[in-house]
Amino acid sequence: MASGLAALLDDVAAIAKIAAASVDDVAGAAGKAGSKAVGVVVDDAAVTPGYAMGFTPDRELPIVWKIALGSLRNKFIFLLPGALALSVFAPWLVTPLLMIGGTYLAFEAGEKILEAFVPHEAGEEMEELALSSTALEDQKVAGAIRTDLILSAEIMFIALADLAGRPFPIQAVALAVVGLAITVGVYGMVGLLVKMDDIGLHLAKGGTRGGRALGRGLVKAMPVLLSGLATIGTAAMLWVGGGILVHGLEHYGWMAIPHLVEGLSHWAGAAPGVGAITGWLGFAVGSAVVGLVAGAVIVGIVHLVQKLRGGGEH
Repeated sequence: MASGLAALLDDVAAIAKIAAASVDDVAGAAGKAGSKAVGVVVDDAAVTPGYAMGFTPDRELPIVWKIALGSLRNKFIFLLPGALALSVFAPWLVTPLLMIGGTYLAFEAGEKILEAFVPHEAGEEMEELALSSTALEDQKVAGAIRTDLILSAEIMFIALADLAGRPFPIQAVALAVVGLAITVGVYGMVGLLVKMDDIGLHLAKGGTRGGRALGRGLVKAMPVLLSGLATIGTAAMLWVGGGILVHGLEHYGWMAIPHLVEGLSHWAGAAPGVGAITGWLGFAVGSAVVGLVAGAVIVGIVHLVQKLRGGGEH
């Protein structure tokens, strides 16, 4: 009896050790895979607040919540099963899909840069003004979820590429952990950002001089912060999209552009004492230039096609 109990306890201890090792393996894999997608996460966090702005304060958090639920649906219903199916049946498709996503990010950034220099057409503005607040909210949420689908796909595929060679269960759980952690982190931050001005107003009405000063500072800083986030989001799109294209070209042996970007990174990394930082910045700038060129080409083609179609309708 005693020996049987001891054997059972030994088995339980062995299972516990295996489970603990698996948890450590999943945590390590998820952390490493998630860190590779940090650029897309920055992009996601910088782009999303714009979709919740322009509404009454009572609608801001519900809109963020709707987008967050859409993001979870994107990741766990569509992208996670799709990524796992790719890892089993068509791992060779990961790089082409990443490059398509990178091209789309570059195109989106190109569109945003063009919009900054070319005003919106009056017809587009009137069409948006004609929408009811509910219809406009639904339109903004749908647009945010579509953008999130692209960014989430990039996150999942980048993570999947880093998990190549791991056992299938580790891949599945690590991707789920990455998807959940990034969604909670990004949309928690977005929720805080969109309510920062309300927090500032509340503090500005407080009883202490320091609290009132902090509140007024927050209210004044929010327009600058949101404008800066929009700029960071566009830059991140160029950097991430261009970087994906550079790595994709390198993967397929088309080395001219990757060599130029890597050469810039090595040159910038020669700075004494801060070489790691300047080298990374060099690669980021080189990637952003690649993204800018790719985005400009795609934007030009899209607008030319739209113009030709418009001319053909008259």
